[in-house]
Amino acid sequence: MIVFKDVTKVYPNGVRALQGVNLAISDGEFVGIIGLSGAGKSTLIRAINRMIPITEGELTVGDVDVAALKGAGLRRFRRRIGMIFQSFNLVTRSTVINNVLTAKVPDLPLWRVLLGWFPRHHKIEALEALDNIGILDKAYTRVDQLSGGQQQRVALARTLAQNPEIILADEPVASLDPVLAAQVMGDFRRINREMGITILINIHHVELALEYADRIIGIRDGRIVYDGESGLVTKEVLDEIYGGAIPEDQLLNPGVLEGGGADDQPL
Repeated sequence: MIVFKDVTKVYPNGVRALQGVNLAISDGEFVGIIGLSGAGKSTLIRAINRMIPITEGELTVGDVDVAALKGAGLRRFRRRIGMIFQSFNLVTRSTVINNVLTAKVPDLPLWRVLLGWFPRHHKIEALEALDNIGILDKAYTRVDQLSGGQQQRVALARTLAQNPEIILADEPVASLDPVLAAQVMGDFRRINREMGITILINIHHVELALEYADRIIGIRDGRIVYDGESGLVTKEVLDEIYGGAIPEDQLLNPGVLEGGGADDQPL
């Protein structure tokens, strides 16, 4: 379980990105985090694996006090948590399988890393991860020959090869077109349901969050203003999260969420 207790994050410039956040996320949940740009979504995600240290409060993952971690202990902890970014962070001139195998680098002696010699069982695990997300046929293709959606799937396969307990995804589909974005979100949902991996996604597009995530956390000005089932989100809830109308760039189909909600029915 991931637990935030009165967590606050203040950046050196004085910006309070998180303000007194209290939150508990159970094992196996699929959580979509929504809100305006600058609301604190990325800070919340990145605090979990201590990419961003918190200023006040307590943040625990299982029985681990995240703020107390350092050195080798922090590195071991991060091995339990997969992180996926909008930018993919792939070596585009290398093959798909070699990119997936980078998840195994922390487990290898330096000489194997330098020579690029991966044990056979690591290669099998990498191929299984690619098969899991449906791009096994691209294993020996250079990454720069893939579409954006396929590259994001490579990033997801690399994370699966890490055998994580938790996957954190920071705007993983923001740069994809609606069709590819839906396909990648479908991959996340299937992995969550079939493998039981806890997934938290900071997501730009509201409709995708409501369609694929089971639970929605809405953040506004560093505070959680909604935490509940995605099916119970109403227009009034979204107005509270976004301070009024949702910006059109955060809708796949602008206007689809306008109107309705007056009778407090789920969207």
